Amino acid sequence: MDGVTETSPIAGLHAATADLEPPLAALDLTALRANAADLVRRAGGVPIRVASKSVRCRAVLEEVLGTGLTADGGFAGIMSYSLAEAIWLVRLGARDVLLGYPVTDRSALAELGADPVLRDSITLMIDDIAQLDFIRAAIGTESVQPRVCLDVDASLRIGPLHLGVRRSPVRTPEEAARLAETAQRRGFEVVGVMTYEAQIAGLPDSNIAVRLVKKASAAEIGRRRGAVVEAVRSVVGPLQIVNSGGTGSIEVSTGDAAVTEVTAGSGLYAPTLFDDYRAFSIQPSLFFALSVVRTPAMGIATLFGGGYIASGPAGASRVPKPVWPLGLRMIGTEGAGEVQTPLTGAAHLRIGDRVWFRHAKAGELCERFDRVQVVDGEGVRTTVPTYRGEGKCFG
Repeated sequence: MDGVTETSPIAGLHAATADLEPPLAALDLTALRANAADLVRRAGGVPIRVASKSVRCRAVLEEVLGTGLTADGGFAGIMSYSLAEAIWLVRLGARDVLLGYPVTDRSALAELGADPVLRDSITLMIDDIAQLDFIRAAIGTESVQPRVCLDVDASLRIGPLHLGVRRSPVRTPEEAARLAETAQRRGFEVVGVMTYEAQIAGLPDSNIAVRLVKKASAAEIGRRRGAVVEAVRSVVGPLQIVNSGGTGSIEVSTGDAAVTEVTAGSGLYAPTLFDDYRAFSIQPSLFFALSVVRTPAMGIATLFGGGYIASGPAGASRVPKPVWPLGLRMIGTEGAGEVQTPLTGAAHLRIGDRVWFRHAKAGELCERFDRVQVVDGEGVRTTVPTYRGEGKCFG
């Protein structure tokens, strides 16, 4: 009726959710598991920490972490994006949660300081001495020793050019060692170092210039990371964590013997921002469907909802992509709307038909839906809540 054929990768989701009213989100469990297995293969035996911000659904976190860690690698631990989120996950049974970002949530820090299980399970991220002061003041006591990891800048600098994201002010081995020494002296347990090379992990291989930059960046951070790790170890002793990478840079990170684990999350859902990588191929697993509510002109269908724009620099790469039926396109003057989204190439669509989309970024789609319809290879549907569906919003 709307172009979804039996050979379409959407067909199983379409059939399994036929009795539900859009807007709805659906997850292909077979594709998710295949993507998880491919991430493990690419990591070559190095453990993978799951990035919760790219998942935002406990059932999926549990599915992936439930595969366990073997001699051949696998998933172990969570990288959280919020301390309140990390505390919630630990209260529900998670362990080994690494904060991916610094935190200034005073109430969450006070809760961490008062609970030994939370302190043993959660590692805070720091990149500034001022953060140590903030954490200690929020905890309110000198008697506890919070676990901390140092975030070290992994961007590539060529002369005045800064290629990568603006994260940590800590860049050199000397700066990292100085921060580690200060943290240890002030009663913090320094357990790790993280480097996130966003200009490799999050940048598609769109042209030869990008590929050359990524190659140069991989070589540079490989050299510098080893020196940073050695400098920090010389101050605090052995490290439990040397974390690096993302879905787009697993091979680069695991090629460094200093790295003890990599982080990945987006590769599980395979959003559109990962379509143009040359080094690997993943299967889209998370989709959403909207209904046609009117046909205002020949070849145009208007859908209910759809304005699920991804974070990052505003532009076409952050807009959802219609994938079924084939041949549909956004209208440039309207785009994906808050309440309605018109599409061209829709002469065959009728009122009530569905259009399936992929989101540009991974876990952000779960902020738009309170549940996900998980469909297995037999067409069996299970409904699971997202973070939003569990009444949680961590920013």
